Amino acid sequence: MSRFGRIALAGLPNAGKSSLLNAILGTHLSLVSPKAQATRLPVSGIVSDADTQMVFVDLPGLLEPAYLLQKRMRQLALEGLRTADIVLFLHPAPEAPAPPFAQLVSDAQHFAAEVITVYTKGDQVSEARRRELALLAPVTAITSAASIEALVTRLRERLPAGEFQYPADDLASQPMRFFVTEYLREAAFDALEDEVPYAFTAEVDEFREGRKPVYIRTTLYVERESQKGIVIGHRGETLRKIGTHARTRLEALLGEQVYLETWVKVLPGWRRNAAHLARFGFPVPDNEAE
Repeated sequence: MSRFGRIALAGLPNAGKSSLLNAILGTHLSLVSPKAQATRLPVSGIVSDADTQMVFVDLPGLLEPAYLLQKRMRQLALEGLRTADIVLFLHPAPEAPAPPFAQLVSDAQHFAAEVITVYTKGDQVSEARRRELALLAPVTAITSAASIEALVTRLRERLPAGEFQYPADDLASQPMRFFVTEYLREAAFDALEDEVPYAFTAEVDEFREGRKPVYIRTTLYVERESQKGIVIGHRGETLRKIGTHARTRLEALLGEQVYLETWVKVLPGWRRNAAHLARFGFPVPDNEAE
């Protein structure tokens, strides 16, 4: 009997969702940043073995939205909960105990998935505290590769019967263009400070895999002219740093050399504009459509 299921990684911003997804997959798929709210769109990583396929979905943090982009992010997170078979509620161990998950999703429609609390960042608490967290049911404490393996085994046993939905050798469900923009944003979060990385997004204009190296042309967007100068940097130094970071990530994922071309433009107020957000992958929910 084969099993298939979707496991949502949910929680507050900066709870370690992306880091856990990457650890489970054994590769750097989802962008990681010490800055909060880096994940904007769900990232799906696939783990398949002989008779089980698990799709782990790294969801945007369940924050209280302050503007339209954040509202769309929360809506996507709630939709991910509704389509999940299991929800892993991630919470940093130094901030234990975790609040009731229902408090974070009080505006969600009913979802039937089992919720398992998972404490992350276990290396930041004492061994005695880790043992305490590991004993709390239905809680799992992530402290090592062994505890991640135990978590995956536990999840595998809880999945419903079902056929594989993706080829067994697939690593992700999104197209490569998606990861181009994600790795550019990861680079922006690494290289830029204050509000600038939050006003930054990227779009793929051309992607040619038939060439050696793979040719990718992108446009990077910010909201103000002053931010454009910051992204470019002195003599283009910051822009080169962003491009090099993203290209290195892409070459590791593709297994091929990449030529990445980047241009910077200003798109005023894109985070608060429904049409711009739809263009960047944040659709208008059915209940808001005219």
